Amino acid sequence: MNEEERIPPGQKVTEKFPVLHEGSVPEFDQKEWDFRVEGLVENSVTMSWKEFRDLPKAKAVSDFHCVTGWSRLENEWEGVRFRELVKLASPKANARFVTVVAEGGYTTSLSLEDMMDEDVLLASQFEGEPLPPEHGGPLRLVVPKKYAYKSAKWVRKVVFTEEKELGYWEKRGYSDSADPWKEERYS
Repeated sequence: MNEEERIPPGQKVTEKFPVLHEGSVPEFDQKEWDFRVEGLVENSVTMSWKEFRDLPKAKAVSDFHCVTGWSRLENEWEGVRFRELVKLASPKANARFVTVVAEGGYTTSLSLEDMMDEDVLLASQFEGEPLPPEHGGPLRLVVPKKYAYKSAKWVRKVVFTEEKELGYWEKRGYSDSADPWKEERYS
């Protein structure tokens, strides 16, 4: 696929990686930090930063599309595939959605089907370096097939649910489906 075919309608390519987020950048203390997987699962999980970092790693190169109209192509992310969390937690049969909870009460939610895509990561590395705090370090969700507000920064917990829970931006009028190829920016 050539570069032109990789750019959704209404988007412009940038080489920069603009910083956009609600609120201030949280402090990271790896001694206090934990990550939880809960909700409709057979095994609730709580991990320290070290335990999370010990999970199997994967790299993915993907494009990143912001709802404000910019796209950054060929970003190299490294982290834990969401599928690894599914293996650990064993979601129950009625779990159809995942609510992602981040620092400061930020949330987003996606279908379990979307989260199971091969390229969905909980990323701790960007372009071979630790993910900078302003870009969501130590841990951000990366969902390449959706607008970037679905790729929550500073992730601390995932909750498997039966019903869809609208996230921070979705409650404020942004599209819940967030498909850049259909320009689903607002609800």
